Amino acid sequence: MVERYELVPGYTMSRLLKGGWHLAGGHGEVDRQQAIDDMAAFVEAGITSFDCADHYTGVEELIGDFSAAYPELGKRIEIHTKFVPDYDRLTSCDRAYVESIIDRSLQRLRVGRLDLVQFHWWNYAVPGYVEAMQVLDELRRAGKIRLLGLTNFNTATTREIVNAGVPVAATQVQYSVLDSRPERGLAEFCRQHKIGLLCYGTLAGGFLSEAWLGVPEPQEPLENRSLTKYKLIIEDFGGWALFQELLATLQEIGRAHEAGIGQVATRYVLDRPGVAGAIVGATSTKHLAGNLRINAMRLSDAERARLDAVLAKRSGPPGDCYDIERDKTGRHGRIMRYNQNDGRH
Repeated sequence: MVERYELVPGYTMSRLLKGGWHLAGGHGEVDRQQAIDDMAAFVEAGITSFDCADHYTGVEELIGDFSAAYPELGKRIEIHTKFVPDYDRLTSCDRAYVESIIDRSLQRLRVGRLDLVQFHWWNYAVPGYVEAMQVLDELRRAGKIRLLGLTNFNTATTREIVNAGVPVAATQVQYSVLDSRPERGLAEFCRQHKIGLLCYGTLAGGFLSEAWLGVPEPQEPLENRSLTKYKLIIEDFGGWALFQELLATLQEIGRAHEAGIGQVATRYVLDRPGVAGAIVGATSTKHLAGNLRINAMRLSDAERARLDAVLAKRSGPPGDCYDIERDKTGRHGRIMRYNQNDGRH
């Protein structure tokens, strides 16, 4: 049985979520029919929550096509999408624009109501994110959205939105053995306000796996967008040598559970306070059986202590959630794609 989490009364989700970013391009060719058939395998295995976004090219349509091809399985899924207004539209993010994106997601996904819409805002210096969230809340009350969430907001801005009276059920943040930024205030705030943490980056784009243990540090250019992104996180974490020590420790712990590095790393995050679920990016069912073992795994206090001893040596990433990624001139910001809803990057 895949663990489930009650995000709000009456709404449960699988604690392992099938991520959609890897199907959006930049990670190799996507066989549409195979991707749809793979979704069926995930749902049959109990992973019923899917994560996608308005700007993940083609992914909302894929999920809509899945529900049409497998109608009975389609009734069992929870779809978590996102509203990510383009960077260049922040100054004109009015009600008409917000509703047009929501309506487009409804059409693509072939549903009458979106289960969860997670809102992102590129630049805090541009006002309007509270007002945009209030428009989303109006659409929720109108029946187009069931639950509202955030993604990549730090503690201060999350507090601002909650204080404005918007009901926030979840917030999606990068959280892994490499990235502890949610622990610098956001996790505790969310615990106090019953906001579930939905965590991405738990596998660091594939870096948290046996494939990277005992190999030399890779150099640019890397194979795909995920590896490019998470290599920067490894550098902030403390560098390749410390990362290798972490991988070795995860592998040793995994042996006692007949589990791999990524499965131990995911279990560690699922066990953190306030975590509702972990998003596992998957382009196929290759690792499905292994990921299902996460549910039965229970780390001992001694195993956690061994991991924590390694993690105590880390030097970053610095700041609150997504703060370094918001700097368009910095290492992290320069690789972002900022205007994907209108096709520009």
